Amino acid sequence: MLGFLIYFSYIYYVNKKDMIKQKPQTNGIEIDLTGPQGNAYFLLGTAKNLATQLDFPQQFILNEMMSGDYENLVKVFDKYFGSIVTLYR
Repeated sequence: MLGFLIYFSYIYYVNKKDMIKQKPQTNGIEIDLTGPQGNAYFLLGTAKNLATQLDFPQQFILNEMMSGDYENLVKVFDKYFGSIVTLYR
């Protein structure tokens, strides 16, 4: 039993030491809402481009984004493009 524990400890140590670390995956597009990319015009332009590329109903999405305040704009943007774009506050 002691031999097994020593062997297991050695394997655990080797695997931890020589482990290949995975690069953190991002969705591809990251937008910091506190920076210059966080203004409403940038988000509307990005939504327009993404909607065109993804064949989404562009005018419907833009109208929904503009139907309220800034928080509504961000929520609607995240609703349609949250799986593609990462938003940071």
